[in-house]
Amino acid sequence: MLKYQQIANEIEQYINEQQLKQGDKLPVLEQMMNQYAVSKSTITKALELLERKGVIFQLRGSGIFVRRHNRPGYMSLFSTQGFKSNLGDRVLTSDVIDVSVMKPDALVAENLGIGVSDDVYRVERVRYVDGEVLCHEESYYVKAIVPYLNREIVADSIFDYVQSALGVTIGFSDMYLQVDRLTEGEAGHLGLQENDPTLRIETIFHLTNGKPFDYSRITYHYAHSQFVIQANGPYM
Repeated sequence: MLKYQQIANEIEQYINEQQLKQGDKLPVLEQMMNQYAVSKSTITKALELLERKGVIFQLRGSGIFVRRHNRPGYMSLFSTQGFKSNLGDRVLTSDVIDVSVMKPDALVAENLGIGVSDDVYRVERVRYVDGEVLCHEESYYVKAIVPYLNREIVADSIFDYVQSALGVTIGFSDMYLQVDRLTEGEAGHLGLQENDPTLRIETIFHLTNGKPFDYSRITYHYAHSQFVIQANGPYM
């Protein structure tokens, strides 16, 4: 994890721990530079990251302020840090169905920018928030980048593991959204009926150097999935 990302995480953790509210003012940039003993450019990049995530907003000449949505239970849709960092006090658990090494099919290989002879970890799990089914997830990780996964790791947060244990720095993601109906198999995992509505999201996660390392297909439980999108500036 790069220094500015670490600082951004610490600032966000401080906001959560102190239960700061919308409009609460944070220390000025110079104070943060002294507190974290880093340059102005590092703090600026950390604040820009938090602003893109919808955690803060900045007013020139006035300061840095907390930005929070006020509807409990809503998750930020556009996050590159996984579910766990996105749920606040809510409890995330997983039912691991599969963790295995395999050769990707043509679609998976194309999305990961690898060959069909390369190895990937396939992870399948059902995820729960506060005991309610949230989604069914099927993910593929490039084994050359994520060389080891097991059920214990997968039952918790894979992104925490790859960043802290492997030193992998997650950069950005591309998301493809589709409103559809559940297949029989998907409905079984989610405790719903075939042809019930669902939101499907395909996401390709990249390292900071632009290399894809994770391709995920997530199918959400329509009754338990609530999202917020925090935009910066007006839509044109």
